[in-house]
Amino acid sequence: MTDAPEDDGSGTLFEAPPLAEQERMVEAVLFASAEPVTVADLESRMPHGCDAKQALELLQKRYEGRGVRVVRVGEAWAIRTAPDLGFLMQKETVETRKLSRAAIETLAIVAYHQPCTRAEIEEIRGVSVSRGTIDQLLEMEWIRLGRRRMTPGRPVTFVVTPQFLDHFGLESARDLPGLKELRAAGLLENRPPPGTMPIGEANEDEPGDEDQTELFEED
Repeated sequence: MTDAPEDDGSGTLFEAPPLAEQERMVEAVLFASAEPVTVADLESRMPHGCDAKQALELLQKRYEGRGVRVVRVGEAWAIRTAPDLGFLMQKETVETRKLSRAAIETLAIVAYHQPCTRAEIEEIRGVSVSRGTIDQLLEMEWIRLGRRRMTPGRPVTFVVTPQFLDHFGLESARDLPGLKELRAAGLLENRPPPGTMPIGEANEDEPGDEDQTELFEED
């Protein structure tokens, strides 16, 4: 009976896979890893006796001139898109920006009172309108410059745009909801503003919706 050979320290009991197979292993790890991988980490994953460094060099040559390359990142390695093809990876996205309360109020005033000047907007709001608020609405193309008023200084006016109407599914600004619709949707209180009702007057005495003036009146 023949005894099994003993390992004398000069070799290994198991031969390392062929170099081509080691190259495939390195490729698989780099492809699946979200972060660059070091040579030591590669060898810890591969069978005993593998030469990850040599496999990397072969893989790097194989990928020369391809859409992706094997590149060194510090002390680690990774598969990355070829620099000259980076433009293909760019993606344009639409950033949704929430309108400030000032912008919403300004937009509503322009929509319901157009054409109106900046001074008229400030008079209705009761506070000044910052240049940034107007610029934001202009940049979004929800309002635009209208005709100048034939008054001293000839101030510009603002009106809503077709983009604004399209966004809200309106055919024209006259399709904006009136007082009845806004109240029905819960966007306006049915009670009149404080101070407009005589003290002691009952709620049932306040006028109904039919007595209210619509926000848009026929000329």
